[in-house]
Amino acid sequence: MVDSPNAVTADRPLRADAERNRRQILDAAQDAFAERGLEIPLDEIAERAGVGIATLYRRFPSREELVAAAFADKLAEYAEAAERALQSPDAWTGFCGFIEHMCALQAADRGFTDVITLSLSCGEAQACRDRAKDAFADLVRRAQDTGVLRDDFVPEDLLLLFFANAGVVQATSQAAPHAWRRLVAFMLEAFRASHPGPLPAALTPPQAERAMRSIAHDKGVCPPT
Repeated sequence: MVDSPNAVTADRPLRADAERNRRQILDAAQDAFAERGLEIPLDEIAERAGVGIATLYRRFPSREELVAAAFADKLAEYAEAAERALQSPDAWTGFCGFIEHMCALQAADRGFTDVITLSLSCGEAQACRDRAKDAFADLVRRAQDTGVLRDDFVPEDLLLLFFANAGVVQATSQAAPHAWRRLVAFMLEAFRASHPGPLPAALTPPQAERAMRSIAHDKGVCPPT
């Protein structure tokens, strides 16, 4: 069967003007989210992009889709950084390097500070998260098997660190923009196997997921489930 001239297919490229609008929206969103966080009004992003709000919604029907598209490269970097860390010859170096890299990304971009701590259901964003989650779990097992990471560390503890780092970045970004590095250094020392003191119970995976979904809802990125 031959498609009608007006039929739209999923893999058909956008017209040049539509693609230009999409790129302008994404560029504006990336800058706006980095400066103001994810709660910035979408009409302000449309204004920055030089398009109407209706055009923005045609390209990105929800805030969640816009956020996922705007941070697609950094979410991919999240997964790639975890996978690269697994290739480090030294388990502790790989573990610490990954955490320091991700916390640096948080410090450099206010929007990403939020994105890394919330749940996004968009397919590509979720796929990147799943890759990062699997690689980090392997990184944790490797570091524990070699005796450098405390046995009671769980992958969900990374989310706690991201929460803490987000708060430090927000509170000190103007007065002491490098303060987050001290927090991360303290935490990495606490994660060492040479500091085996007892800890309270860890977050469970369902608790971590609920926390991330709650943040996404509170920031208006996606509806409650």
